[in-house]
Amino acid sequence: MDLIPGLPNDIALDCLIRLPIDRFAAAASVCQSWKSQIELPHFRSRRKSAGLSHHIIVMVQSQFDPTKKHGLRKYTATPVYRLTVYEPSTGDWAQLPPIPEFSVGLPLFCRIVPAGYNLVVLGGLNPVSWEASNSVFVYNFAAATWRRAADMPGPTRSFFGCASDGDRRMFVAGGHDNEKNALRSAMAYDVADDRWVPLADMADERDECEAAFHRGKFYAIGGYSTQMQGQFGKSAEAFDPSTWQWEGIRDEFLGDDTCPRTCVDGGDGLMYMYRDGEVAALDYSSRVKIPNEMDGVGCLIGCDGRLMAVGSAGYGKGHGVYVLDLDDYTWTKTEVPEEYSGHVQSGCCLEI
Repeated sequence: MDLIPGLPNDIALDCLIRLPIDRFAAAASVCQSWKSQIELPHFRSRRKSAGLSHHIIVMVQSQFDPTKKHGLRKYTATPVYRLTVYEPSTGDWAQLPPIPEFSVGLPLFCRIVPAGYNLVVLGGLNPVSWEASNSVFVYNFAAATWRRAADMPGPTRSFFGCASDGDRRMFVAGGHDNEKNALRSAMAYDVADDRWVPLADMADERDECEAAFHRGKFYAIGGYSTQMQGQFGKSAEAFDPSTWQWEGIRDEFLGDDTCPRTCVDGGDGLMYMYRDGEVAALDYSSRVKIPNEMDGVGCLIGCDGRLMAVGSAGYGKGHGVYVLDLDDYTWTKTEVPEEYSGHVQSGCCLEI
């Protein structure tokens, strides 16, 4: 069946890839052939090859409390988190629809990773009962729908590290179980097949580790063992998907014993993190002071050759956003609407 009657399919496909992302769901409902094309990995790669893809940043962000900026509420209830979307090319901000099973707010301390047109939300604590969960939910930007995916196997896991190759495979490592025992186990998830597979254990236990996909490898960074509760280390381990093996421990990866929360792949062959008022490459080849208007950086997000830094703009103020260009190491302030100035727990970048 022709995609568009009267047109060769190649030309018809060139028309379809020019649709804006927010029209994908409507186009997919036109007919089965359009739906099948839009859902194929080739459709995304063709958009990218034609220079039609664009980047979006998704953040786990608390709902803004307008009373806090006026000092009317000294103590606040547990913040309610939602998924917000920022498009650097347009400056637009928006909010994703809530996960059907969590209409009152995202699981606390959940993790998010990109996978093609999909955003994967993993684990976290139930915002009502505070019970940890191994649940996994996938939001597809092409269909604009949520689906419940296969749960993470094994013991209930919290405060783990996770990262993806940006396409269809993601990795989870470390964290702790319900008894607060730090974990060395790890696993991989294929989003298209909805299937988990175990990896060999890491050499070290790594509770509250950070993770990044860097130069084709999955890195589990920092964290601490059960016996060292809260005392972060500075080592890292890398898993190579091409050999399906962990490489040896890199003892001085972070340089210092520190929380690795802001570690991120810069997309320029380097990894970066925030420390002591600077955003610095882990190999010490570059370091840039944060803008004077920022008190600190709580979240770094790598996206298209830039680092998006989110942090407090001062006591009683909302979170500000600045973008660091990794070509010339200059900062640019991002305008943030008041309703999107809540605390950002984590974030990731998708190429749509």
